[in-house]
Amino acid sequence: MQKFVLIVAGGAGLRMESAIHKQFVELNGMPLLMHTVKAFSYLSDAEFVLVLPKMEIKIWAQLCIKHQFNIPHQLVEGGPKRFHSVKSGLQKIPDDVLVAIHDGVRPLVTQETINRCFDLAVRKGNAVPVIPVIGSLRQVDGSLNKPIDRSKIRIVQTPQAFLSTQIKKAYNQAYREEFTDDATVLESMGKQIHLTKGNSENIKITNPVDLLIAEKLVQWL
Repeated sequence: MQKFVLIVAGGAGLRMESAIHKQFVELNGMPLLMHTVKAFSYLSDAEFVLVLPKMEIKIWAQLCIKHQFNIPHQLVEGGPKRFHSVKSGLQKIPDDVLVAIHDGVRPLVTQETINRCFDLAVRKGNAVPVIPVIGSLRQVDGSLNKPIDRSKIRIVQTPQAFLSTQIKKAYNQAYREEFTDDATVLESMGKQIHLTKGNSENIKITNPVDLLIAEKLVQWL
């Protein structure tokens, strides 16, 4: 089945304390977003769709020239929230294919995680990579708190892979605040979500310390 990779990069990077948007912050001499796209470039049969804010499309084009970045991809203008950006990107994805939707600031996803997601999506219709919680958890309710059984909790990552026809249909509904990722959008249509193993290095670059960690990990992976 044909594969598509939809990468969404619309963050402003306020927590990165950077003058530029976090997807363009350099990681080992190259913009973070380029590392993310390259993580999927081993998929020789896949097509790439990249969603960026309107004002950043020209900046991205200039960066591609500067860094001689020539992985073929389509560019799509994003929306006010991630939901709307994914919805815009899905308009470029045909029916009856596999699509992996990935955060543009997760450059350290491994080929093994990507392959597991696509393989499970072929068999079950969708796949969401997760990792276990290591530390203890407590649920806070006002001045009260109580422990949570961490064995029943998982941390959700991307890429989240889907049969395109199903996820496109799910994104035709109106936006709701509880749509925190693509899985919750599909789940709201009554579909069961299937989990697979992620990789612990697949962190979302949000804070300056994340970038420091990524600079070490990108040399190791």
